[in-house]
Parts: sequence; C-alpha cells; structure tokens
Amino acid sequence: MKLAKLISKMIPYAFSASIVACTVLPSLVLAEPASKAAPSLPVIGINTDVQGDTWKKSAIYLQYVDAIRKAGGVPILLPPMDAEQLRAAISRVDGVLMIGGDDYPPSLYNQKQHEKVSLMATERSDFDMLLAHTLLDDPSIPVLGICAGCQALNIASGGELVQDIPSAHPESKVQHSSPDPRKNGFNKHNVALAADSKIATALKTDKVSVVTSHHQCVGKPGNNMKVVARSEDGLVEAIEAAGPRFVVGVQWHPERDFDTCRPLFEEFVKQCAERRAKQTASQNDPALSSAN
Repeated sequence: MKLAKLISKMIPYAFSASIVACTVLPSLVLAEPASKAAPSLPVIGINTDVQGDTWKKSAIYLQYVDAIRKAGGVPILLPPMDAEQLRAAISRVDGVLMIGGDDYPPSLYNQKQHEKVSLMATERSDFDMLLAHTLLDDPSIPVLGICAGCQALNIASGGELVQDIPSAHPESKVQHSSPDPRKNGFNKHNVALAADSKIATALKTDKVSVVTSHHQCVGKPGNNMKVVARSEDGLVEAIEAAGPRFVVGVQWHPERDFDTCRPLFEEFVKQCAERRAKQTASQNDPALSSAN
C-alpha cells in the first residue's frame, strides 16, 4: 500500500489510490471484486452427446458453448447422471440448453421404429428424458431446446415426432437435412414465426432464414406446447410452452448462425439472469421466500 500511495502522488488527483493499487497489484486487489461479480452471471447447464462403444465419452460441439458464453452466460456441461445427481445439478444452474444429436427411440412416443431412424446412445436418450421431465416439472427454470433438444421437450410433454420427413412428406420441396455439411456446408430455408411468439419477439421479425440439419420434426405437439413456427412446407419448426415461462424449442440450429440468432440466445440468458436475481432476492429476504 505504501507503493500505491507513493505512485498516487505522481499521477493526476482524478485517480484514486485504490485504482492505482489495482494497476500495480492486480493479483491482490482485483481478487475481491472479481469474486463478487462472478455470482451475478447466470449459469447455463448444457447436456452432452454420448459417443463411442467400449470407451465412451461425453462430447459437444463448441458452437453451443460459445453461443451461451457470447450471450453473457456461463456454460456448464451436464453429462448423463442419475436423478439425485441431476436434482443437485439443476439446483445450481439458472437455465438449461438441450442440444441436437441423433434420434430418440420412437418407443418413447408409442411408435414403431422407422428404418431411417438413427438412434442416439441409450445413455444419452435415457438421461435426456430424465432431464426434460425434470425441467418441465420445474415451475420457473428457462429452457432452450435445439433440434433434438426441441424434440426431447415435445416427447417429454406427451407429444410425437415425424420420424423421417422425406418418407412422411415426399411432396416437400424444402431441404431440411444437410447431407454432407463438412463438404457442402449447411442448407438454409425460411421459417415463418408466430408474431406473438417468444422467438419472434426476441428476433424482432416474423420470418427468418435458418440453418437446418434434421430429418425429423415435431408431429403432434405435447401437452401445454404450442406450435410457433413452420417451414414453407407446413412442417413444425418451433414450439413454446404456453404462458410466460421461457420454454422454447427450435428445430433449426441457431448456434451455427449466431450473428442472426444472437438475440434469441441473449433473451434466453436474460431470462436465466432474471430467475437468478429473483432467487437471490428471495434467499436474502425471508418475506419474499415465504411468499414464494
């Protein structure tokens, strides 16, 4: 501190000694403000894919992580775990992003498996259903589902899927899949949004061109789920839970076109931050806690 006071005399008086100390001794002075600021950032849990046979691993494309990070959230991965562990994890996050992947077993929505279905690892599908049910049972936690994540929310709420769009809708001229994205990139198509939807409100438009890579989609919407977006062939492209709570599922991949879809991620993170603030206020005020 003597060094800080000495240097403070050598610079304009507009600078305080504390600022000089931060400049001279950042490892000592910045530690306290940083620890106070960190809890204000919303923590977003993200499920993972499961890959491999004998040596299995949890995996995730960094675009999902980067989208949450760039939108102002702190991404935390949620690999498969049991119900007790999941309850503990959910109690520590402010929202959850459910990612894309392979197909869920059609038996989950009482259908016989189509030959075009490519099942994801059982460890993942079992955990994702546990996660989706847990999230839907929670009265307040914000949820964003992308591609398979959208489908998981629909299945968990009692809905059904179209197992293979080309087989069920051969008349469709919309290219929903992207057969070889590494070589040819991802296809895009237009989606019409319900004007009063949370997605349209966030993006400030009722039409958007989306990055697409799927062969399945929502067929019958689940309980309390409403269709809020369709592609030009009439197929479902997004669902939302009825009411004010942010439970949104999109069939496209907004993380692969972050510049266009940034407002959607920012709105999701904002909802998570608001929930965090309410819970913090409730914990600090016994009256609010008892009211909840």
